[in-house]
This record gives sequence, C-alpha cells and structure tokens, in this order.
Amino acid sequence: MTATRPEKSALVGRYVRLDPYTPADLPALWRALGHPEVFAGGYGGGPEGLPADEAAYAEWAPRYFPHERGITFVVRVASGPHTGEVVGASSMADFDEAKESAHIGWTAYDPRVWGTQVNVEAKLLMLGLLFDHGFGRVKLQADAINERSRAAIQKIGASFEGITRRDQRRADGSWRDAAIFSVLVDEWPEVRAGLERRLEDWGERPVLYRSVPSA
Repeated sequence: MTATRPEKSALVGRYVRLDPYTPADLPALWRALGHPEVFAGGYGGGPEGLPADEAAYAEWAPRYFPHERGITFVVRVASGPHTGEVVGASSMADFDEAKESAHIGWTAYDPRVWGTQVNVEAKLLMLGLLFDHGFGRVKLQADAINERSRAAIQKIGASFEGITRRDQRRADGSWRDAAIFSVLVDEWPEVRAGLERRLEDWGERPVLYRSVPSA
C-alpha cells in the first residue's frame, strides 16, 4: 500500500477528542501546559524552554508545533464533568510517503491527566489514523534521560530501537540524546489490542483530574 498523508480533521474517541490546532487554542493550551513539571522532562527543550507567561507562550508554541509540515492536535476531554476542556497536544509529522514512515511526538499533557486514559486513547487514535493511511513505521521518541516518557512509550507497545546521540539541543544549550521507539504495521494489531485492553479497564468512567501537589 502506498502511504498517503492524512487530512487535518478531528479524531473522536470515548474519552478524548483530538482537534487540529488553531491559534484560538493557545490560551487553553497555556493553561494546560504552562507548568514547570511539563517541561521538566524535556518537552519544549527542557526546563529552560518554559515560556515566561501566556504572551511568550503564544509566540513560542506556533514555532514549536509542526502544524505547517504536519498535523498538530489539541487534545480535549470528550465526556464527563470536564467535557471540552483542553488537556494537551500531540502532533504527527516527518511524513515520508515513499518509505511509509511518520513520527508522532511533540506531546504534552496537563499534569492532572497524567496516568489517566488520555494518552492511551490519543495514541490509539493517532496510530490508527496513520496505519489506515498506509504507513508502515511510526516513530516515537523522548529525551534519553526522561524515564517517565520512555516508560509511557514502552507501555504503549512501541519497540525500543536505540539511542540517537547528540540528537538536538536543549533550551539550556546542552545536547540531548534521543531514545528512539517505533511501531510497525505488522505489530499494530497486537499494539492496538493492548491499548484497547487498557481502555477497557476504565469502562465508562470519564476523564477525571488528579490532584497535583503544590510546588
């Protein structure tokens, strides 16, 4: 099958809804992601990459998101008491139709939904979209020192491929190594089943915010 780039359209699940990014989403994204703990693990270049305020974020985020060369999704709660509220963002980009490869990344969530069904269903929807469009390999990666993100990627069912050394510069000027993972189309049925089993454990319970300790 020849891979084709997906159109920019919404992906709707039981727990979350992924809408293509628009500039109107920036205030809500700042409220969800403008926290030191979000940037601590390497998102946005690491701790030094955290914008100073909402205005600085509004300038930074459109440059960071690969929405022009890819698709950036704003993640919203789809049901329950927080319906419609923005809780994160994730993107797909680096499309290579000839090699049938793509990259899911630039992902961050409000700390109040860490460990919930949000990332599980978001990845289920995004991986499904890419494999349905003929892609054969989807890359995911994290800063090599970010154990929390690496564990989350492995829990999705992605296979660890290795470390790309001196992959990109952090906001503080240091160089990060990248831990590279991937899911292949032949592995997708098993990975999909695993994600679906994890969501079954949540049943009909909607996304509920977790308490986050004060700094």
